Amino acid sequence: MNTNVKTPVAVPDIAQPIQTSVDDETLLSISEMADRFQVTLRTLRFYEEKGLLSPVRRGSRRFYREQEIGRMRVILQAKRIGLTLVEIRQVLKLAVGKTQRAEQLRKLREICSQQEEMLRDQYEQVRLQLAETEQVLGQLEELMKSEAA
Repeated sequence: MNTNVKTPVAVPDIAQPIQTSVDDETLLSISEMADRFQVTLRTLRFYEEKGLLSPVRRGSRRFYREQEIGRMRVILQAKRIGLTLVEIRQVLKLAVGKTQRAEQLRKLREICSQQEEMLRDQYEQVRLQLAETEQVLGQLEELMKSEAA
């Protein structure tokens, strides 16, 4: 009996390897790409302008290969957790670079840990603001009652 069976681990999009095959036959038009990821055409063009996506050009048309599909998954998850464009660029470099997998995961964890810390700080600030706002509203209610009497 084999006791060394590994339990499958979910891999977040941000840590998925991005396919870089040259013989990739997948070609999605910009509208197909937008539909697939539920984003606007402008969003795709913006990511291209920022160097995050590099679609193949045929005349004035853009086509997206499997590599761009993988990059888009990474971009969107990074965006959902609040990473900046600079940080997203770093994550993409890790995903397609020659970095060893263990080092890649360590760096991703570092980036995500820093983001978590920043979000927790922001959450605490919002919690304090909310508490003070609730206090002000309570005082305003009391003031309005006393003025009406």
